[in-house]
Amino acid sequence: MKRREVIRRLTLLPLAGSIPPLESLSSPVEGTYLSRQNDPMPHLHQEAFVMDGHTHVMTRELLMGTDIGQRYADGNVDLPRAKEGGLDAMFFSVYTPEHYYPGRFEVKNTFRVINLALDQINKNESMIELALNASDIERINKKGKMAAFLDLEGGYDLDGDIHLLKALHRLGLRSMQLTAHNTTNAFIDSCNDVSRWGGINDLGKKIITQMNRLGMVINVAHASNEAILQTVEASTHPVIYSHGGFYGIVPHPRCITDQAAKAVASKGGVIGIHFGSLFNNPKYFKWQSEQKTSRETKPTTVGQTNAKTIEEIDKQVAREVPLSFRGTIPDQYWMHVDQLARVIDYGVKLVGEDHMAIGSDLDGGPELPREIKDISDFPQITIAMQKLGYSDGRIKKILGLNWLRVIRKVTEGK
Repeated sequence: MKRREVIRRLTLLPLAGSIPPLESLSSPVEGTYLSRQNDPMPHLHQEAFVMDGHTHVMTRELLMGTDIGQRYADGNVDLPRAKEGGLDAMFFSVYTPEHYYPGRFEVKNTFRVINLALDQINKNESMIELALNASDIERINKKGKMAAFLDLEGGYDLDGDIHLLKALHRLGLRSMQLTAHNTTNAFIDSCNDVSRWGGINDLGKKIITQMNRLGMVINVAHASNEAILQTVEASTHPVIYSHGGFYGIVPHPRCITDQAAKAVASKGGVIGIHFGSLFNNPKYFKWQSEQKTSRETKPTTVGQTNAKTIEEIDKQVAREVPLSFRGTIPDQYWMHVDQLARVIDYGVKLVGEDHMAIGSDLDGGPELPREIKDISDFPQITIAMQKLGYSDGRIKKILGLNWLRVIRKVTEGK
């Protein structure tokens, strides 16, 4: 079986294990369904510091020549809608998908996307500015602007060249996912690929040490369970899990185990909750798992390409833009935002309110809840947490203060 087929099957199919009782996790609470048309932004959301731990940007701008400062008719993210959603800051995702790996174009794509991100931020300086640390974020917010905190998703270099890492830091990158998205690279295992290292190897430890020295946030999303545990142990700083769900709710390989979540929290780290049904809604996950036979017989092109040049790969990826979910979900499997609040509550009970946050993955393909069509609907998650009876202080931590605390600790040592 080809390696990419292994990745696809692991990504789509459940691991062994039982699915938690559906009634306890995904049944809606009477009266909690929300109407975004009728619910104004809560005062709490307006006054809170709101930060998304994983928002996809720049792929569309790179391939379509668009401007994130303009309102799009489709997709989930642009700056005008982010402003409407009350966002004060976001992990500005620099994404290199698997399409670029076979031809070893991942380094070239990473540098051109970061360069474009800096250009787009400068072009839209009336709305957004680049932040290198927590103090920058606060300074930018005081001017009434959003802050962009650059975060790399995808292989900066499959070989793990530390010189390239240092160069990216000098360009403004302050957060990086260690795995090459869903692919195991030369120093860390992905949760969706074959295990080569049993977690991380010596090179992985050197990269972690270098990131600690540089003051870069280490992101373990997409890493294997062993890799997460070993990264937390190797790092002198808190690490983050920017976007995903809990394996205790949905047994998908991309969801974090209770063991790993506790380890991340024990080091002062934060877990961001993804907005998608596949990681958070047992009913939807079960329904998707029942379709596995038909999926296995269909050919896949994800990560596979015969393209010889980066321009040819660009054309292939452009056909998938915007990178938002385009399918349909039957009503009985369509998640409501109250289920996301339950997932957050699972995390609060497991690791505490100081270690939970939001990492939506908007424009990264999540099957969004009924009440959330795009980033302008961010207040819906605040309303859902209020209906759980959460205190204002707890909600503010989850909406963004926990991200800010980790960024401050890593980038400023405070």
